[in-house]
Amino acid sequence: MTEYGRGRGPEPWHPEDPLYGDQGYGHQTQQGQVPYGGAPQQEYPQEPQYQEQYPQQYQQYPEYEQQQYQQQQYQQQYPDQQQYAAQQEAYAPQQQAYAQQQAYAPQQAQPHPQQPVYDNQGWDTGQGQYAAAVQADPYVGADPYAQQSVSGYPGEAPDLYTTPEAYPPPQPPGRRHLEPEPVEEEAEEPEGGFLAGGRDGDDDGDEPGDGRRGGRSKGGKPKKRSGMACLIAAVVIIGVVGGGGYYGYSYLKARFGAAEDFAGEGTDELVDVEIPKGALLGQMGRILKDAGVVASAQAFVDAANNNPKGKSIQPGTYPMNKKMSAAAAVALMIDPSKLNVITVTEGMRNAKVYEAIDKKLGKPAGTTKDIAVREAKNLGLPAWAGNDPKLIDPLEGFLYPTRYDLGKDSTPESLLKEMVKNATAKYTELGVEGKAKELGLDNPLQVVTVASLVNAEGKNHDDFRKMSEVVYNRMKKTNDVTNQKIEFDSTYNYVKNQSEINFNLKEAQAFNNPYNTHFIKGLPVGPIGNPGLDALTATLNPDHGGWMFFVSVDGDTTTFTKTYDEHLKLVAEFQERQKQKNGG
Repeated sequence: MTEYGRGRGPEPWHPEDPLYGDQGYGHQTQQGQVPYGGAPQQEYPQEPQYQEQYPQQYQQYPEYEQQQYQQQQYQQQYPDQQQYAAQQEAYAPQQQAYAQQQAYAPQQAQPHPQQPVYDNQGWDTGQGQYAAAVQADPYVGADPYAQQSVSGYPGEAPDLYTTPEAYPPPQPPGRRHLEPEPVEEEAEEPEGGFLAGGRDGDDDGDEPGDGRRGGRSKGGKPKKRSGMACLIAAVVIIGVVGGGGYYGYSYLKARFGAAEDFAGEGTDELVDVEIPKGALLGQMGRILKDAGVVASAQAFVDAANNNPKGKSIQPGTYPMNKKMSAAAAVALMIDPSKLNVITVTEGMRNAKVYEAIDKKLGKPAGTTKDIAVREAKNLGLPAWAGNDPKLIDPLEGFLYPTRYDLGKDSTPESLLKEMVKNATAKYTELGVEGKAKELGLDNPLQVVTVASLVNAEGKNHDDFRKMSEVVYNRMKKTNDVTNQKIEFDSTYNYVKNQSEINFNLKEAQAFNNPYNTHFIKGLPVGPIGNPGLDALTATLNPDHGGWMFFVSVDGDTTTFTKTYDEHLKLVAEFQERQKQKNGG
C-alpha cells in the first residue's frame, strides 16, 4: 500500500474522507487497470453538470480551477496521453449516471453481508466491505477534486497533496476519526511556589491587558523558570554525588584500608571490661570498643591474631585504660594476673584468699578476715562443718578453688558466700558424707582435712593418691613406726603461717597445737587449706599400695617407700642435696 492509500490495499477509503467516491479509481480497480509503479494519478476536469448541480460544494474548493489549468498544460505537454484520456472521457457519462443513481436511489437493506471484491491481480478493492456506506453517500462519484490514475510513468504529474494549499492527505481507516483541534489551555502556576520561583525580572512578563498569570505568553513561548529552581536542582545533584562518594570511600576504606586504631598504652582513665565466657575475638573487640578501650573491633582482632598467645585470652573482668592501642590491649589480656578477678588456687590457705580480696576491692588489710570470723555461720556452711571450737578458721577448706570475677557490686561478703556455695556444691556432688565412714573417718570434715593434707604435700594426681594412702596407713592403730602420728611438715607450717622446708624438727615435735601433726596423733582439727578436685578424688580413691613414707629429694619428684629404712636413706640423700645447694 502506498503512503496515502492510493495503491492496492486491503481496505477502501472511509466515506467521510473527501476523496471517497472516486469512481474513476474504483472503476479502474474493478477493470484491473492498476496505475504503474504507484505513479501520481492524472487529474481530469469535473463535468459542468456537477458544478451546476452542487454549486455550494464546488465553491468551497477554489483550487479546482487551478487543477483544470494544470490538466490542460499536462495534455499539451504530453500529447501521447490524449488517446488514453479520450477513453476515460467516454466513460465519464456512465460514471456520472452511476453517481446520480447512487445519490438518489433509496437505500435498501441487504439481507447478507457483502462479499469482498478482488481485482484481476487478487487484491481486495474494498467495494464489498463498504458497499452499504457507498449507497448511503449522496455525493458518491461527484468528488470535485477526484484524481484519475492515467499515467503509466512515475513522476509525470505532480502530487497535489504536497502543495501548501492542498488538503491533508487521506488517513488509513484506523485513523479516520474526527478529532477536535487541541485548544491550548493556560496552566496557572501556584503563586509563591517553591520551585516556580514566583515572578522575577528574568521572566517574560505578561503583556498589558492580557489579564493572565503564569502559563504561556501570547507569543507561545514557555515561561522562563527562576534561578531558584536551578539552584535547588544543582544542590540536590551535588548532594547525591557527594553522598555517594562519601559512602563509597567509607566502604572501600572499611573493606581494604587498615582498621582504625589508637597508639600507646592509653590514658590514665581506668574502666572495668567484663569478657563473658565463650566470647570470641570479634565479640571481645566490640566490647572493648564500646567501653572506649580500643578504636575498632577489627584492630583488636588483627592484633590478637598477630600475637601467638592472642587466642588464649580468658573470660573475666579486666581493668584497662581507655584509648589503648589494640596490641597493648591484647598484651594486657593475655596476662592472667591483669584480670580483675580473684583466683583461689588448689591448696591455697584462707589467709591468702582474704588478702587477695582486700587488695582487689581496695579494702583495708584484715577487713575480709574479720567478716569471715564474725559471719561464719551466715555464709552458707554445711551443717557438718565449723562446729569445733578449736578451729582456727571455720571457713578453711570451704573457699573452693576456682576463679571469681569481680564486678562493681562485689563485696567481701558476697565473694565469701560464692566461694562457700561452690565448695558445698562440690562436696555434695562427690558424696563426701557417705564416703567418710567407708574410709574409716569420723565425719565429712575429716575427708576435707585429708584432702587438704594431700594437696599440700603432693605434686600431681598420682602423688595425691599415694599421699592419701600414706595418711590412711599412718592413722592405723597398727602403726608402731610413727605411733599413729602423721608428721606432715605442712601442718606445722600452717600453724606458724609459713611455708618452710627447713625448720627445727625438735621444736616442731615439741610444739603443742591441735593442727601440728608432729605433736598430736591422727588428723588435725580441721583442714589446712582448700583442696582442689584432684586432691578430693584421690582422697576418696587412695592408691592402696601400702605406702608409709615419702621424700622429695630434688624438690620436684616425690619418692614413696614402704619401710622406714628406705625412708632414712632418702632422708640422708635429701639432706646432702640441701647442703650442696646452700654451699655448705
